[in-house]
Amino acid sequence: MTDQNTISLESTVVASQNLVSSELGGEAVIMDIKSGVYLGLNATGALIWGLMQQPRRVSEIRDAVLKEYNVEPVRCQNDVLSLLRQMAAKGLLEIVAAGSSLTTPLAT
Repeated sequence: MTDQNTISLESTVVASQNLVSSELGGEAVIMDIKSGVYLGLNATGALIWGLMQQPRRVSEIRDAVLKEYNVEPVRCQNDVLSLLRQMAAKGLLEIVAAGSSLTTPLAT
């Protein structure tokens, strides 16, 4: 299982394999088919989940959320890190590598 304490803005994260997810009215539900662990996400979480289908730096995810929603940068950063740590604790994401260059650039 991923150590969620290692997630920082410089980390690169990607959705774990062997997961099933579905979008429902702008929200998302994710289930690990091996363990039965699931997580329901609101619209913001669904945006983050969508971004994580390719390896992304956490700072890129935060920036995408800031661009989409009117939220204070510090709160956004804390909320994104909190969600990613929860997802890591449930085995729903993998940390590719801190400072990795394997990210997919966001479209501008």
